[in-house]
Amino acid sequence: MFAFLRLAARRLVTLPLMLAGVTLLVFVVLQFSPNDPAYNALGESASEQARAAYAAAHGLDDPLPVRYVRFLGQLVQGDLGYTAPPAAPVVDRIVTAFPLTMQLTLLALVLAVVLALGLGTVGALYRDRWPDQVTRLVSIAGVAVPSFWLGILLIQEFALGVELFPTGGYVNPADSLTGWLRSLALPAIATAVPVAASLARLVRTSMVEEMDRDYVRTATGNGLPRSLVIRGALRNALITPLTVLGLRVGYLLSGAVVIETIFDLPGMGKLILDGVTNGDVALVQGSVLTIAVSFLVVNLIVDLLYLLVNPRIRVV
Repeated sequence: MFAFLRLAARRLVTLPLMLAGVTLLVFVVLQFSPNDPAYNALGESASEQARAAYAAAHGLDDPLPVRYVRFLGQLVQGDLGYTAPPAAPVVDRIVTAFPLTMQLTLLALVLAVVLALGLGTVGALYRDRWPDQVTRLVSIAGVAVPSFWLGILLIQEFALGVELFPTGGYVNPADSLTGWLRSLALPAIATAVPVAASLARLVRTSMVEEMDRDYVRTATGNGLPRSLVIRGALRNALITPLTVLGLRVGYLLSGAVVIETIFDLPGMGKLILDGVTNGDVALVQGSVLTIAVSFLVVNLIVDLLYLLVNPRIRVV
C-alpha cells in the first residue's frame, strides 16, 4: 500500500505541471487568432479610438507574458472571460454544456469497453478459427470507419429508416430516462465503435499471450474450471489495454465534440462551433481548455487504476 501511495503521489505532483503546460499552450495558440476581442465586444463598426480605449481598459495590448499571468489569475478564480455580445460568462456556458459531453463520453466509454472485451476475448479463445477471423474483420472495419460517417449512416438507417431513435436533440434524464438513452444511443455508438475496435485488437493480443503462459497450462492441467482460468488470464491481459485506454478517452472526448454537431446535441461541440463561427476567442479558449484539463484528469485516474491492477508496478 505504501508503494502505491508513493507512486500515486508522484502522479499527483506532475498534474499541476501538466495543467500549467496545457493552459500555456491553449493561451498562446489562440493569441494568434485573427479575431480581435475588442471588435468582437464592440462590433465591427467600432472606431479605432473605441477599439484602442477598450484594449487599454482590458490590457489587450500588454505583452504576452503579462496577459498570460493575468489569465492564470482569472483562471484560478474561475473566470474564463465573457462571450461575444450578447455577453455572458464563459463559465456559465461551459457548466451548461459540459455535463452532456461527459455523459456521451462515459456512455461511449462503457460501450467501447464492453465491445472490446467481448470481441477480444472471443478472438483469443477461438484463435485462428472462424470466430477469430470474424472478430478481426470487425475490428479492422471498426478502426477504418470514421465516427462522423458512421453517425450519418446510423441516422439514415435507424432514425430516418426504421425510426427507432431520434435524428438529434437531447432529452434530460430527469425528464425521461428512456428518452435520454434514446437520444444518446446513436451518438454513443458512433463515438465508441472506432475505440472499441482498436481496443479489441489489444485485448485479443494480450489474451493470446496470457493463454500461452505456464500458469494457465498448469491451472488447466490441475482441473480448475475453465471459466475461472479465463477470468484470471483476462485480468492479467487487461493491463496493457488499460494503459492505452487513457489515451482513447481523449479520442472519445474529441470524437464526442464532432458527433455532437452531427446529432445537434447542445454540448461542448456546439460551444466550440459557436465560438469559431462567431470569432469568439474567449469561448473557444475556455471550451478547449476544459476538454484538455478533463483529458489530463481522466488519464490520471486511469494511471491510478493501472497501479491498482498491476502489482508488479507497486513493488518498483
